[in-house]
Parts: sequence; structure tokens; C-alpha cells
Amino acid sequence: MINITLPDGSSRQYEKGTSAHQIALSISEGLARNVLAAEVNGEIWDSSRAIEADSTVKLLTWNDTAGKATFWHSSAHLMAEALEALYPGTKFGIGPAIETGFYYDVDFGDREFSSDDFKAIETKMLELAKQKEGFSRKSVSKADAIQYFTEKGDEYKLDLLQGLDDGKITFYSQGEFTDLCRGPHIPNTGFIKAIKLMNVAGAYWRGDETKKQLTRIYGVTFPKASELTEYLLMIEEAKKRDHRKLGKELELFMFSEKVGAGLPMWLPKGTALRERLAQFLTKAQVKSGYEQVITPHIGHKNLYVTSGHYEKYGKDSFQPIKTPQEGEEFFLKPMNCPHHCEMYKFKPRSYKDLPVRFAEFGTVYRYEQSGELHGLTRVRGFTQDDAHLFCRPDQVKEEFKKVIDLVLYVFKSLGFDNYIAQISLRDPENKAKYIGSDENWKLAETAIIEAAEEMGLPTVVEFGEAAFYGPKLDFMVKDALGRKWQLGTIQVDYNLPERFELEYTGSDNLKHRPVMIHRAPFGSLERFVAVLIEHCAGNFPLWLSPEQYIILPISEKYEEYAKKVSDELNNSDIRGLIDFRDEKIGRKIRDAEVKKLPYMLIIGEKEMEEQKVSVRKHGQGDLGSMTLAEFSEIIIKEITV
Repeated sequence: MINITLPDGSSRQYEKGTSAHQIALSISEGLARNVLAAEVNGEIWDSSRAIEADSTVKLLTWNDTAGKATFWHSSAHLMAEALEALYPGTKFGIGPAIETGFYYDVDFGDREFSSDDFKAIETKMLELAKQKEGFSRKSVSKADAIQYFTEKGDEYKLDLLQGLDDGKITFYSQGEFTDLCRGPHIPNTGFIKAIKLMNVAGAYWRGDETKKQLTRIYGVTFPKASELTEYLLMIEEAKKRDHRKLGKELELFMFSEKVGAGLPMWLPKGTALRERLAQFLTKAQVKSGYEQVITPHIGHKNLYVTSGHYEKYGKDSFQPIKTPQEGEEFFLKPMNCPHHCEMYKFKPRSYKDLPVRFAEFGTVYRYEQSGELHGLTRVRGFTQDDAHLFCRPDQVKEEFKKVIDLVLYVFKSLGFDNYIAQISLRDPENKAKYIGSDENWKLAETAIIEAAEEMGLPTVVEFGEAAFYGPKLDFMVKDALGRKWQLGTIQVDYNLPERFELEYTGSDNLKHRPVMIHRAPFGSLERFVAVLIEHCAGNFPLWLSPEQYIILPISEKYEEYAKKVSDELNNSDIRGLIDFRDEKIGRKIRDAEVKKLPYMLIIGEKEMEEQKVSVRKHGQGDLGSMTLAEFSEIIIKEITV
């Protein structure tokens, strides 16, 4: 018998060789029908695979991220089977699951392929899925694997085999299709009920531009047809909310090829929104004991050599700026933290001075590849709401918890109430990627784990996602459409203080090393604004909106009264504008709705006589006639954060 420990901590005994599917059956038939795979001692397995020793087991369904990934990886194999049936001679590269479905890189030879072929492939996939073909796993020797794909004439699989060790190679087969794959897979293709191929693109084999360009086919599948319908509706809604589209329509930001790719320029309305966000956070930071600082946009090469950024990020930075002095090089700064370390060293520090909290809205620059640039979410120049806290080791946990409080305050104020905290630790199998001692890493990781637990945060742990100098807590936020974004990060760092030889004098009158906490609740203003635009579809909270009202005079004879109304509202710190265009009132209202202006104040003969305004609210319609005092009261009540 073997002991199986379930996620709730309970333990059950089963015969050796029991599968996850059998464990599910012992709990309930309903559960067994929905199990796609299992997590066994931290590894994802086929639900049919025999468990031979005491293990911790989590049964995975469609509701689990790993369950979805297994479902979509199996769907990639199903698509490959359909392609091979429809287009004999097709060769296959890789077909992984991704966050929004799956893709497969394929070589059609001389055959032309386009999205016009999608329907035939979807039909074939559904036909095969209905046959409920099982996914069978088979261990094969490297020699046999090479022989199989040599006979098949698939050079891409042979290329993949070169990097695999003999004894660790597995094939998966379903129906007439066999693939080189480590798995796992769902029990059978019958789980796949709805299929949609989404896009086709080119992809160089192994990401190498010197190698052949393959055809990458993207798709998504679901266990219910209704879920595909909902997903496609969400995609359409996402297109409407695209921050690049709304940013242009709302006149928030722009890009210029002459200025340079990935370098956003903020238009007046976008600047007003961005500055208001900065003021909001600055006010909260001052209350929490932060001091605002400003550092240069460039730094000497030696600064980043000392910090380790040159070694780790040199290739992702812009090329050095050479000065007239021979051998002298500067870099556009990729990070603010090295500058803040030097600021800390400006004067001697005592244990009584700590924590020191430096905050800066600092613009940094990183040379992202042109193919990776995407609106405001992936740019080459961006402003971080950066802060670095220098504290004693005994202060780390408390300071970390205070930063968590600040991040949650930001999320609450802006309507992000669906989030999870990701504890990002280093990869224990590849420590060469990181700097610092094992002892310091253990201290930093323990501080984050304990702080998150004491704050009652919903958390997940991800190995290999730490920064090169320390572990971190990343906040993964879901927007109004359920899409996940990484916003806000907090990092504990024992390493940069060592590299910069930072010190403070302790109560024992000896020199000690401070601990550094990096934090950015927004992450970057660019990315945060992009996510905010898509989250609220451009309908910003009233306190943040660049313009809170627009006055719509019915004709030019009411313009003087419109100016008077505007002046009174502006004097009350309620901001807006007047539409002086010679257009009919219906057109003005429609245009104001498109611009997502929160309130429309319509002025005609009656309003001028009664010294009132007729108020319409964006998305809601007519609120009736009221005095300016009454309207101001509505605004003040709504903007109270």
C-alpha cells in the first residue's frame, strides 16, 4: 500500500500502482469525469499514470491553470493529427500550450496556407475529438526515436532529439498520430468539445532568423461550446477596450516613428491623467514616511558594473554613450536602484535613522526588441513609481507589510479587487542566474513568505521568477474581462547593499549592513495606465478623469453663460471644457459619449433663465436640471476616494 496526501492535508491508502483517475473515482464519479491530469509531488502527470510510492497528489480539472495547460497542449496534438490527415507530408516543430490556448509550428513545404484553411481543420479536429481517442505514453530509446523520425522525414523532431538524454525520451500517440513529447495529456480527445483557430503567423525555427520560417497556427479549445462563445465575445470586447485604440480616441498618448519605436509621448489629457496618478501616490507615500528624490537619466558604466545590471542586462540596454574623454562611457539608466544606493551613501547613517525610504518617479530605458513592443505595455522608455527602503534586518518584515498595505490601497482606489500575490523565488536548479549567498537568499525568501502569510494574502509560489538580486512578491491582477496582468512588485534585497558596501552604525557602535526593499505599486506608469484603460474601458474614476464635464451650449447665444458656468466649476476644482462647435446638440452629445466624458451640461434658454444646467451622465443618460451647487455636490461625493 502507498499513502496519498491530498491538498486538504488528508491522507488515504491505495494499492501501489494506483492512478490519479482511480483516486478521483474513490472520491466521486463526478470528480473522476472532470479530472484532466494530476500534480504528483509537484510534477504534472497523466491521470492514468501509475503512482508507485507515497505521494502528494492534486487532481487537476479545467478550473486549474495546470489543467487548462494540459487540455490545450493535448489540443495542439489534436490539431497536428488533423493537419497530418488533411495535408500528408506536413512536418512539425513544437506545439506548446500558452496562456490563451496553444499553437503549433509546422512546415507545409511548398503548400500555401492561410486562415481560409481554418474551417477545414476545425471540422477535422472535431471529427477526431468525437472518436474519444486516448493519449498513450511510451518510453523510447534515443536510437529508436531517431529511427522513427528519420523514416518519417521530420528534421525538426530530429533536431529536438539532439538535446535529449537517452532514457528520458517519451512518445505520445492518439489515433494515427505519434509525437515526441514529455506530456502530460488529458485522458482522451473526447474532452475537447469546442474548437477555434485564431491566427496564423510566421515563426523561425528555434527563433533563429538564419533558419527556415515555419507556419505558426494559434488555436483555443474548450470543454463546452458555451465557453467558446463567451470567450469570443470577450475577445470582441477586448478589441473595443484595446488601450492603443482608446488612447488615440481619447487623445491620451501617441507614438512617432521619427521620435523612435517604443518611446511614448503623453498628450495633454494623458499627461493630466498620469500626473494625477503620480500626485495620488506621492500623497500616500508622504504619509508613509517616504522622501521624494530625483536622479539623472544616465549613469556611468561603473555604476551598473557595481550593481550587476551591466552583466545581467547589458545586452537589453541601449548602447553606451561615449564622451569626448577617452574610455569614458555612460548608459541610459535601466534601473533606479543603483542611483538610490549612492544616495544612501551620501552621509553616515545610524540605526536610529533607519528605515530610510527614497521614492522617485524615475524614467528608465531598456532596448526591447521591435517585435516585442506593444503599445504602452512593452516600451523602451518608461517611468517607474520606484522606491527603495533601507532598513535594519529586524525591520524587514514590518516594512514589507507596510508596502503591501500601500499596494492594496492603490488597487482598492482604482477598482482592482481581483488579484493574487505571486511569491517569486529563485530557481534552485539554476543558481548561476542570481547573485548573492544562499544565506541571504534564504533570509529574503523567508521574510516575503512570512509577511504575505501574516497579511492574509492569497498567494501562489513560482520558482525561477525572482529578480537576479533577490526574491519578490508580484501582484497578479485580473481586469474586468478576467485577463491577468502583473501590476505592482515588492522585492527584498540583501545583495545590492553588499555590492555598494552600504553601512549604518548599530547600537553596539559597530558597522552593519542594511537590507534593501525595492517596490513599485504601479510597476510603471505606462503599463499601469494601459491596464487601467482596458480595465475600465476608458471610463476612468471621476477623480482621475482628465476632464470631469463638458458644457454643451445649444447655440452660440448661450456661450457667455457657458463660460460663467465653467469658471465657477473650475474655481471649485472641478475640471472640464466647453464645446463651442457650431453643431446640433444631438451631435455634441454623441461625440461627448464617444469621448467618454463623465458629465454633459446642456445649456439653453431655460437653463440660462433659471441659472441651472441640464445634466447627462455618460452611459446613464439624463439626470435632470439642477443648480451648480447641486451638481458640484454630486461631483464632490463621487470623487471622494
